[in-house]
Amino acid sequence: MRTIQFREALREAMTEEMRRDERVFLMGEEVAEYNGAYKVSQGMLDEFGPERVIDTPIAELGFAGIGVGAAANGLLPIIEFMTFNFSLVAIDQVINSAAKIYSMSGGQYSCPIVFRGPTGSAGMLSSQHSQNFENWYANTPGLKVVVPSDPYDAKGLLKSAIRDPNPVIFMESEQMYGDKGEVPEEEYLLPIGKAAVKREGKDVTLVSFGKMMKVAFGAAEELAKDGVDVEVIDLRSVRPIDYDTIIESVKKTHRLVIVEEAWPLASISADIAFMIQRRAFDHLDAPVERITCADVPLPYAPTLIEASLPNVSRAIKAIKSVMYAEK
Repeated sequence: MRTIQFREALREAMTEEMRRDERVFLMGEEVAEYNGAYKVSQGMLDEFGPERVIDTPIAELGFAGIGVGAAANGLLPIIEFMTFNFSLVAIDQVINSAAKIYSMSGGQYSCPIVFRGPTGSAGMLSSQHSQNFENWYANTPGLKVVVPSDPYDAKGLLKSAIRDPNPVIFMESEQMYGDKGEVPEEEYLLPIGKAAVKREGKDVTLVSFGKMMKVAFGAAEELAKDGVDVEVIDLRSVRPIDYDTIIESVKKTHRLVIVEEAWPLASISADIAFMIQRRAFDHLDAPVERITCADVPLPYAPTLIEASLPNVSRAIKAIKSVMYAEK
């Protein structure tokens, strides 16, 4: 199987869907003439032209609204935010328009739109450009929220998102666009709402998604040297959440640790912790542990960034805690 970059997997997903269905188009800042701020849309303007790969002004509220209107009228827009930090300017269009059209019209209108772009920290970009809003959007009925962790998942999930009749928030990571992974040449789709067991284990269940899967794998590999067998689950989407896969794993391991990059209050990890104690309490041999970003705006200094974000050492400490092995 060939190996390609994360950005190439996203580009292939969009290109294949645009070839398959002429209603699909891409709109956002620098997606056309500049080939994308992160070169995700490189070459797409040449193939599809300026009517389907559309550069916009720096006006997220405006072009998100155009996308919602286009979707309600039968087109299939992909709206790229240069970062989801900028989506806050357009959040009224996403929350009050896209997410509610189907319900408020009594099913007469759907809104098949994809809002995609990078989320989370990306080095020394400071507080206003380093935020995770997965739980914000996941809190909204009417939206689906997808956060892939590797090129294979990115392509299969983005193709499914483009074909989905509902609005989908598709969140990537700036720090992963250059990551490489195996991706089939033949077409494939991945279902939204189905988690993946990325590493089998019997001692403890470790759940994460997106960029934090690197932390999960790093902790699992380190603990394997000490004979601790960690099962790693990639959520893939945070609305809907595949609770059943997590519960089946907890029934086997009897311990659960969750890693996410967002702030701790009202987070995805908090919801999972509640659901597992509600539906699998008798299978737990230890309280659920979770690892999040520090409850502060992300600092600029690299030393403080390192102290704020989840990392492998914190994950290892949490796993040892639920195994009652922490010294």
